[in-house]
Amino acid sequence: MGFINTIHAQLSNTTWLFFLALGLWGLYRGIRGQGMDGSYMGAVVIGQILFVVQSILGGLVWFGGLNVGLDRPSIHLLYGAFSLVFIPFIYLAVLRGDTSNRGQWVMAFATLFMFGITLRLITTGI
Repeated sequence: MGFINTIHAQLSNTTWLFFLALGLWGLYRGIRGQGMDGSYMGAVVIGQILFVVQSILGGLVWFGGLNVGLDRPSIHLLYGAFSLVFIPFIYLAVLRGDTSNRGQWVMAFATLFMFGITLRLITTGI
């Protein structure tokens, strides 16, 4: 189980770096007046898959009993659950499939917000 815990911890670094790059790329696209295209949305889906994999690994760590080091595990679980539903909620409920420049700006700020949430997840998991 220590190996899974290590993968969970290291993949969290990959996740925040990915969402930072994704947010900056989204801002760049928004400044240039571009809308969301398949490349950007594909990258957003990859980021969401990272959160799903992190949740699976976190569940394995949780059920393996290695969560005893967490000060407030319920907060860590709350942020983890939020990270699974936020980006799909933004796309489906807020944007409703809008791929215009406005949609690009909204998704860019949403991914930067997820960058911050990922950092917060890491601090609650230490």
